[in-house]
Amino acid sequence: MEADAIRVGFTCSKKVGNAVARNRARRRLKAAVAELFPDLAAGGLDYVVIGRTETVTRPYSLLLQDLRTALKRVVAPRNGGA
Repeated sequence: MEADAIRVGFTCSKKVGNAVARNRARRRLKAAVAELFPDLAAGGLDYVVIGRTETVTRPYSLLLQDLRTALKRVVAPRNGGA
């Protein structure tokens, strides 16, 4: 396995809702990750993206903004705050 590989796991508990809601949340998160991670994620890390109840109804643009903010918080310390 490559040392700079980006691995992503997804999880949505039953608190999110029924199976339909959990699957929708997971699909929305996968789409957001596919859009943002190639440019923003640091290689060599494993990521776990957790779906919440709001994930199902949150506007997609805000979902992207939330994920972008979270990635900056995770990647910045690793890059020396840059």
